[in-house]
Parts: sequence; C-alpha cells; structure tokens
Amino acid sequence: MFKFFSESFNNLKQAVSNTAQNLVGNVAASVEGEEEFSEFVLEDMEDLLISADLGVNYASELVDKLRTQDKIKPSQVKEYLKSEFSNTLAQAGNSSLNFVENDLNIYFISGVNGAGKTTLIAKLAYKFKQEGKKVLIAAGDTFRAAAEEQLNIWSTRAGADIVRKDKADPASVVYEAIQKAKNEKYDVILVDTAGRLQNKFNLMEELSKIKNVIDKNAADKLRECILVLDANTGQNGLQQAKVFLESINITSVALTKLDGSAKGAIVLAIAKEMKLPVKLIGVGEKMEDLKAFNPEDFINALFVED
Repeated sequence: MFKFFSESFNNLKQAVSNTAQNLVGNVAASVEGEEEFSEFVLEDMEDLLISADLGVNYASELVDKLRTQDKIKPSQVKEYLKSEFSNTLAQAGNSSLNFVENDLNIYFISGVNGAGKTTLIAKLAYKFKQEGKKVLIAAGDTFRAAAEEQLNIWSTRAGADIVRKDKADPASVVYEAIQKAKNEKYDVILVDTAGRLQNKFNLMEELSKIKNVIDKNAADKLRECILVLDANTGQNGLQQAKVFLESINITSVALTKLDGSAKGAIVLAIAKEMKLPVKLIGVGEKMEDLKAFNPEDFINALFVED
C-alpha cells in the first residue's frame, strides 16, 4: 500500500537540511576538539538542543545521561544522538498509516486553522484516488465558509466526492457522509474539522460530538485520528497537540511544511513527550508532495555527511 508515498532519500535530506544543521550540526560543532564533557560544554549543548525545538525535558534528559557516564566522548556525540533519536521514534509506535483493504476506512483529521489541514486532506484524497480507492470528504468545518469552499475546490482537483452543508452542525455532516459511504461502498472518508483554538471549550465540544457520531455509526471503521501540525510552529505544536488530545484520542501526527523548516525536531519532541508517531509529512506544494514518514530515513537524513 502507498508505494508512491515514499520520499527519495536525497529529497528528504534536502527537506530536513535546516533541521539537521540546527539539531545535529550545531551541537557537533559545539563539542569539536573537546576531550571530555565539561559542565560548560554540556550546558552549551543543552541550550543548543532546546533552541533546536527538541524541548526542555528531552534536551535535559539527553545531557544528563552524558553527565553520569564516562564512556562516550565528545567526538562520539553524533553516534550518541543518532541512537537516542532512533529509540525515541521506535518507542512512539508504528509509523505506517492504518488501512484495511475491501472495507470502509475513516480518517478523523484535526489541527488548528493555518496548519495546512485542508491541503493535507486534498493530498491524502489524491493519494488514495491514485491507488484506485473511492474517496469521500466530509466537510466538518462548517462555520468557516472559506474552508468549505477551499475544500470543495481541492476535492475536485483530487477527484474525490464531498459532503458539505454550509452552517450545519458538523456532526450531522459526518453522519451523512458515513451513511453515504456505507450505501455507496466508499473505501475512504476523510473528515475535516474546525481548528479554532481561541475558543477551546467550543472546539473540544465540537470534536467530541463528531467523534461520538463516528463511534456510534462506524466505530470499527475509524483507522486514524490524525493531528495536523505545521513544522514551523516548533514547541507550540506540542501545546496544540495537548489541547486536541484532551478532546479526541489522537493516534498519529501529520507534519506539514517540513521542507525548509529548521524546527523539524518537533518530530522527536512529539514522539518523546506524547508517544505519538508521525505518519505523514508534507515536503512541498504539489499533490505528490505528501509522503509517508519513514523514521529510519528521517534519522539518516539528519545525520548524513555531505
């Protein structure tokens, strides 16, 4: 499944080059020529890891491990970080998108406005269509007219069908989509949702209502609750994730705008703090620029030598 999802290694290396410099290059440079890890060197290293958006807790943990050992030398810092980062991604869970052939697959997609949620849905619809799947989009962000219109345009480009009801209760739109999908034998429903964090209570209520509709009418068909995050938000992405986790059971993350971002370490921070795997990455504007996330390739791209 999703053979065309894979990203060539060279393209991935280019997409994460700014993150690699920020997270690995700067740290390696800071310890170059040092014989041992002095307290000064360790503090400098910790500051660099934090500024690379790895997160205070994770950065402190990595540096504390170096404080309490004497086997790893500064010249081996890259190998140490590579091993730690690989373990973190492995412990976050499987990075493959759940999909069941010959059955209905529902993907509940959430995220704040501006994270790239609408375009991600369109690109995901396009991917499924390329695999010969019958795809239906449920336009659940019904109070932002521009969102529905944009989704309608994108769905047409992707070749997917859409259920939309302006100003209607989002849960009713999702209910209608589920009934249509069952009656007309669709393979995939992509559920769009609102992302208005400024009114947290209303947002959580709305997301919970939609989730309840899915649970009541097609609980066994819900494959993923995907949180869409903009790679450029860095640590703010973690705060967003916590809000959405309060209202729905997020199962994975899609990271948009990874190309060119220097804050791609958020992949590791999310894996470490929230035990959530990244499953999709956006590396460009085109329909083909939504890719499956491969942890091993991501780590290798961060540490590859020019």
